[in-house]
Amino acid sequence: MSKVVLVTGASSGIGKEVANFLVHKGFTVYGTSRNPKKTDAINFELIALDVIKKETIETAIQTILNKENRLDVLINNAGKGITGPIEDTPTEEMKKVFDTNFFGAIDVMKSVLPTMRKQKSGFIINITSIAGYMGLPYRGVYSATKGALELITEATSMEVKKFGIKVVNVAPGDFSTNIAAGRYHTPVFENSAYKENYQLNLDLIDSHVDSGLHPNIIAEKIYNIIQSKNPKLHYKVADFMQKFSIVLKRVLPDRVYERLLMNHYKL
Repeated sequence: MSKVVLVTGASSGIGKEVANFLVHKGFTVYGTSRNPKKTDAINFELIALDVIKKETIETAIQTILNKENRLDVLINNAGKGITGPIEDTPTEEMKKVFDTNFFGAIDVMKSVLPTMRKQKSGFIINITSIAGYMGLPYRGVYSATKGALELITEATSMEVKKFGIKVVNVAPGDFSTNIAAGRYHTPVFENSAYKENYQLNLDLIDSHVDSGLHPNIIAEKIYNIIQSKNPKLHYKVADFMQKFSIVLKRVLPDRVYERLLMNHYKL
């Protein structure tokens, strides 16, 4: 029987690439978007779901269950970016990103778990970020949301294991997607104490995305994870230096590692 997969945030970027790849591999895939518009580049059913609106989560999942009577895999991919100095970034904007990246992902998990418990099987893959392993300058809020989701995944994995449900993190590095288009950018204020460094780092961040890996790499990785009988808890999908930076953080003194990051971001 073909596994039924739900991919949130599947109208573009990593989500769309993953959903299309899994269809090609024979899975029954439902993707979600806040405003679904089917295009030729999407070969799966796209349904409405906004992770910050619980009623849309429940409706979307019930739609799938009415058609398929089961749900085998959740890929929690919907997310939002944010950049800016902590001092200059409106706290309300920080809360909005936490609502999407953290609480939204939790609400989707909570909505699929009753079905997976009843089935005595299920697989939840939370898409986090390499940025969640370290506090990055001018991306601190984004790092915090993804780091928090990493820890929630660890806790949830232990809680649901007895029901036959597997829960893992997949942390991408820089991938060539349109993520910058939906990111909240704190303006570069003319009178900001961070004006020059922040503008320099905005340019760096965008160049990293433009030169990032192709999303089909992460799509293939997720396919292999779903096929695994004994998946790991944490997966990092990034270039060598980005993965190596996590190792360096573990072994170097804090201030030495901080200096390396500051040099990298020209601070």
